Amino acid sequence: MPLPLRRRPVDIGFIAFFAVNFVFVTYIIDLEALVRPATVWPPAPAVELIHWYGTRFDPLLMANPPFWKATMWIDVLFFGPFYLFAIYAFAKGRNWIRVPALVWAGTMLANVTIILFEERWGVHATPHFGPVVLFNLPWLLLPLAVIWRMRKEPFPHDV
Repeated sequence: MPLPLRRRPVDIGFIAFFAVNFVFVTYIIDLEALVRPATVWPPAPAVELIHWYGTRFDPLLMANPPFWKATMWIDVLFFGPFYLFAIYAFAKGRNWIRVPALVWAGTMLANVTIILFEERWGVHATPHFGPVVLFNLPWLLLPLAVIWRMRKEPFPHDV
Protein backbone atom coordinates (compact mmCIF):
# COMPACT_ATOMS: atom_id res chain seq x y z
CA MET A 1 0.00 0.00 0.00
CA PRO A 2 1.35 3.45 -0.86
CA LEU A 3 1.65 6.00 1.90
CA PRO A 4 -1.56 7.98 2.38
CA LEU A 5 -1.65 11.22 0.39
CA ARG A 6 -1.63 13.29 3.59
CA ARG A 7 1.87 11.87 4.26
CA ARG A 8 3.07 12.89 0.78
CA PRO A 9 2.92 16.70 0.79
CA VAL A 10 5.06 17.03 -2.34
CA ASP A 11 2.53 14.93 -4.22
CA ILE A 12 -0.25 17.26 -3.04
CA GLY A 13 1.73 20.11 -4.64
CA PHE A 14 1.99 18.16 -7.90
CA ILE A 15 -1.75 17.46 -7.85
CA ALA A 16 -2.48 21.18 -7.39
CA PHE A 17 -0.11 22.08 -10.25
CA PHE A 18 -1.70 19.48 -12.55
CA ALA A 19 -5.21 20.67 -11.64
CA VAL A 20 -4.41 24.33 -12.38
CA ASN A 21 -2.80 23.30 -15.65
CA PHE A 22 -5.76 21.18 -16.66
CA VAL A 23 -8.44 23.73 -15.82
CA PHE A 24 -6.79 27.05 -16.57
CA VAL A 25 -3.61 26.69 -18.61
CA THR A 26 -4.48 23.94 -21.08
CA TYR A 27 -8.16 24.48 -21.71
CA ILE A 28 -8.32 28.25 -21.36
CA ILE A 29 -4.95 29.89 -22.10
CA ASP A 30 -3.59 27.37 -24.59
CA LEU A 31 -6.92 26.62 -26.22
CA GLU A 32 -7.42 30.36 -26.78
CA ALA A 33 -4.35 30.38 -29.04
CA LEU A 34 -5.97 27.68 -31.18
CA VAL A 35 -9.48 29.12 -31.45
CA ARG A 36 -8.57 32.80 -31.74
CA PRO A 37 -10.78 34.71 -32.10
CA ALA A 38 -12.77 32.92 -29.42
CA THR A 39 -16.53 32.81 -29.66
CA VAL A 40 -18.01 30.72 -26.84
CA TRP A 41 -14.94 29.27 -25.13
CA PRO A 42 -12.73 30.42 -23.46
CA PRO A 43 -14.85 32.93 -21.53
CA ALA A 44 -14.40 36.59 -22.46
CA PRO A 45 -12.88 37.63 -19.08
CA ALA A 46 -10.20 34.94 -19.47
CA VAL A 47 -9.45 36.05 -23.03
CA GLU A 48 -9.18 39.66 -21.84
CA LEU A 49 -6.71 38.60 -19.12
CA ILE A 50 -4.64 36.59 -21.61
CA HIS A 51 -4.53 39.48 -24.05
CA TRP A 52 -3.75 41.98 -21.28
CA TYR A 53 -0.69 39.93 -20.32
CA GLY A 54 0.27 39.37 -23.96
CA THR A 55 0.06 43.02 -25.03
CA ARG A 56 2.00 44.22 -21.98
CA PHE A 57 4.66 41.53 -21.62
CA ASP A 58 4.56 38.79 -24.23
CA PRO A 59 4.50 39.69 -27.94
CA LEU A 60 5.05 36.01 -28.84
CA LEU A 61 1.74 35.07 -27.24
CA MET A 62 -0.02 37.74 -29.28
CA ALA A 63 1.82 36.89 -32.53
CA ASN A 64 0.65 33.27 -32.20
CA PRO A 65 3.06 31.85 -34.84
CA PRO A 66 2.75 28.28 -36.16
CA PHE A 67 5.39 26.78 -33.85
CA TRP A 68 3.54 28.31 -30.88
CA LYS A 69 0.29 26.76 -32.04
CA ALA A 70 2.09 23.42 -32.37
CA THR A 71 3.06 23.58 -28.68
CA MET A 72 -0.53 24.49 -27.82
CA TRP A 73 -1.79 21.42 -29.73
CA ILE A 74 0.64 19.27 -27.74
CA ASP A 75 -0.79 20.78 -24.58
CA VAL A 76 -4.44 20.33 -25.54
CA LEU A 77 -4.14 16.82 -27.03
CA PHE A 78 -1.43 15.28 -24.86
CA PHE A 79 -0.87 17.25 -21.66
CA GLY A 80 -4.55 17.85 -20.87
CA PRO A 81 -5.43 14.14 -20.66
CA PHE A 82 -2.10 13.46 -18.91
CA TYR A 83 -3.06 15.94 -16.16
CA LEU A 84 -6.25 14.01 -15.41
CA PHE A 85 -4.38 10.68 -15.24
CA ALA A 86 -1.62 12.29 -13.14
CA ILE A 87 -4.09 13.78 -10.65
CA TYR A 88 -5.63 10.36 -10.14
CA ALA A 89 -2.30 8.50 -10.01
CA PHE A 90 -0.64 10.92 -7.59
CA ALA A 91 -3.72 10.98 -5.36
CA LYS A 92 -3.95 7.18 -5.25
CA GLY A 93 -0.21 6.47 -5.31
CA ARG A 94 -0.23 4.52 -8.59
CA ASN A 95 3.23 3.67 -9.94
CA TRP A 96 2.06 3.29 -13.55
CA ILE A 97 2.27 7.08 -13.88
CA ARG A 98 6.09 7.01 -13.70
CA VAL A 99 6.83 6.66 -17.43
CA PRO A 100 4.05 9.02 -18.60
CA ALA A 101 5.23 11.58 -16.01
CA LEU A 102 8.81 11.36 -17.28
CA VAL A 103 7.63 11.75 -20.88
CA TRP A 104 5.50 14.75 -19.87
CA ALA A 105 8.39 16.34 -17.97
CA GLY A 106 10.84 15.96 -20.86
CA THR A 107 8.37 17.28 -23.41
CA MET A 108 7.39 20.20 -21.18
CA LEU A 109 11.03 21.13 -20.60
CA ALA A 110 11.71 21.05 -24.35
CA ASN A 111 8.62 23.14 -25.19
CA VAL A 112 9.27 25.78 -22.56
CA THR A 113 12.97 26.01 -23.44
CA ILE A 114 12.13 26.55 -27.12
CA ILE A 115 9.50 29.16 -26.22
CA LEU A 116 11.91 31.01 -23.91
CA PHE A 117 14.60 31.08 -26.61
CA GLU A 118 12.09 32.73 -28.93
CA GLU A 119 11.05 35.09 -26.11
CA ARG A 120 14.69 36.15 -25.67
CA TRP A 121 16.25 36.10 -29.14
CA GLY A 122 13.48 35.44 -31.64
CA VAL A 123 11.47 37.53 -34.03
CA HIS A 124 8.90 38.12 -31.28
CA ALA A 125 11.38 38.73 -28.45
CA THR A 126 9.89 40.41 -25.41
CA PRO A 127 11.34 43.63 -23.99
CA HIS A 128 10.26 42.24 -20.59
CA PHE A 129 12.22 38.99 -20.51
CA GLY A 130 12.60 38.91 -16.71
CA PRO A 131 8.87 38.90 -15.93
CA VAL A 132 8.19 36.44 -18.76
CA VAL A 133 10.81 34.04 -17.38
CA LEU A 134 9.36 34.39 -13.88
CA PHE A 135 5.89 33.71 -15.23
CA ASN A 136 7.16 30.57 -17.04
CA LEU A 137 9.43 29.35 -14.24
CA PRO A 138 6.90 26.87 -12.80
CA TRP A 139 6.88 25.05 -16.15
CA LEU A 140 10.64 24.61 -15.90
CA LEU A 141 10.89 23.80 -12.20
CA LEU A 142 7.91 21.45 -11.81
CA PRO A 143 8.99 19.12 -14.63
CA LEU A 144 12.45 18.94 -13.01
CA ALA A 145 10.79 18.17 -9.68
CA VAL A 146 8.68 15.45 -11.32
CA ILE A 147 11.80 13.90 -12.86
CA TRP A 148 13.44 13.93 -9.42
CA ARG A 149 10.29 12.47 -7.83
CA MET A 150 9.98 9.71 -10.45
CA ARG A 151 13.68 8.76 -10.48
CA LYS A 152 13.04 5.57 -8.50
CA GLU A 153 9.86 3.92 -7.37
CA PRO A 154 7.58 6.95 -7.36
CA PHE A 155 5.27 6.20 -4.44
CA PRO A 156 6.77 5.16 -1.10
CA HIS A 157 5.02 2.36 0.73
CA ASP A 158 4.27 1.69 4.35
CA VAL A 159 6.67 -0.90 5.76
